[in-house]
Amino acid sequence: MVDRDALRHRIRRYALILVVIAVVLAVWGIASRLMTRADLRESSAQHALTTVVTAKPQWSGAGDELVLPGIVQAYIESPIYARTSGYLKSWRTDIGAKVHKGDLLAEIETPEVDKQWEQARADLATAQANLAISLITNERWQGLLKTQAVSIQDADNRAADAAAKKTTVDSARQNVARLADLESFKRVIAPFDGIITARNTDVGYLINAGQSPGSELFRLADIHRLRIYAQVPEAYAAATATGLKAELHFAERPGITYAADTIRTSSALDPTARTLQVELQLDNREANLFPGSYTEIHFQLPSSNQTLRLPANTVLFRGKNVQVAVVDRDHTIKLKNIDQGRDFGKTIEVLHGIDPDDAVVVNPPDSIEDGMKVRLAPQPSGRNKTAPAS
Repeated sequence: MVDRDALRHRIRRYALILVVIAVVLAVWGIASRLMTRADLRESSAQHALTTVVTAKPQWSGAGDELVLPGIVQAYIESPIYARTSGYLKSWRTDIGAKVHKGDLLAEIETPEVDKQWEQARADLATAQANLAISLITNERWQGLLKTQAVSIQDADNRAADAAAKKTTVDSARQNVARLADLESFKRVIAPFDGIITARNTDVGYLINAGQSPGSELFRLADIHRLRIYAQVPEAYAAATATGLKAELHFAERPGITYAADTIRTSSALDPTARTLQVELQLDNREANLFPGSYTEIHFQLPSSNQTLRLPANTVLFRGKNVQVAVVDRDHTIKLKNIDQGRDFGKTIEVLHGIDPDDAVVVNPPDSIEDGMKVRLAPQPSGRNKTAPAS
């Protein structure tokens, strides 16, 4: 017979063990849920933080590289106009044709000028005949004056008439020469060696002499050398001088650079743009480059005192101050006022306000504020840290 007291004691012990297990399971479940909620809150908070990319300030190198847009022009370029009026009889060259100085470009029919020239030559012949008679008459009257057969007044009148006739001949001769020049202008010739870049006329066109809108016959360009013009900002004007070397980059010729020399500067700043105009020249004997194209000029300026540089897209313009956002060790934003120096396009010079070890935010959002917590974007694998330039 089982002892009832022992049975009750055993049941009570098992029940206590079950209660303890149930309490432990309940506590463990509650704790795990609390930990999960905490992790979720922390993860949500992390994801709610603004993700930023940072860059370190870099020291300037031995010399500053200034990149500017440039305009390419032919060494000599000239529009060709007519110097006499008429109708275009024929043209001999078209666009792309290489011509030499003195080559015939076109011929013009000038019936009115032809008639004027014939009339002028006839007038000259008449004037010469009148002069010949006047000279003979004057000579005879001078002989009669010696015998006092005529008065001094009449002899002087004959001498003055001969002088006037001589002046008339000179005037007629000059008119003939003028019309002869107009006759020679019927032949439009090239004033220098070059390439025809435009033809704006055709057979039968009415030609008006002189320079007026729409009267340009041809355009001639000498492209064996090219002129490149750039506008240098005032901050670099003092460092830009004759002989300064540069490299030219053309979008249509990727990977190829062309060496050019600074030939001259305007030696004066444009009062409106505050820029210095400089001219470079480039050898183009192979005719690989075209006038009118766009180029990117890379000037290597002389070395100066080393300063810190930042990417241009790190700057914040708020009010009167120029600021950058720096991330400290606690991933907290600190806004710093800086003194900006020269603008190099992709980078800017910072005179004061940052330290070489500062982590500066690139492309800072408009919502960024002082004391704001941020999350750093992961660095791409294999990316090397850039060391300050010596």
